[in-house]
Amino acid sequence: METLYTAEALSTGQGREGRAQTPDGRLDLVLTAPKELGGSGIGTNPEQLFAAGYSACFHSALNTVARARKIKVEDSSVGGRVSLHREGEGYKLSVELEVVIPGMDHDAAQELADAAHAVCPYSNATRGNIDVTVTVSDD
Repeated sequence: METLYTAEALSTGQGREGRAQTPDGRLDLVLTAPKELGGSGIGTNPEQLFAAGYSACFHSALNTVARARKIKVEDSSVGGRVSLHREGEGYKLSVELEVVIPGMDHDAAQELADAAHAVCPYSNATRGNIDVTVTVSDD
């Protein structure tokens, strides 16, 4: 396996109540638990970061697949929802990705989204580990 890029970040503090930073300083976030988990909700949280990363990566995969198939995709978007669930004594995540491709037939858009799901690095990393649902929406 050829490494193309490695990202690095450091979490300090108490995890959900702390700070996340990258060595280059481009990311420097205060982390707080969401109000739903008893926190202040003032900062961001790991689930929001995962939703942002997954939706951006999936959107890139969608555009890569479209270009390879010579399909013009304009003004597309991918929304990500990451849910935290209690499972026994531990926790589990699930992901919902909502793909919008204006002007594209629904079935063709779903096929493109399914193809992106097959190549997206986040999808490949999570496959078989967490529930991921990919749907196409008109808005």
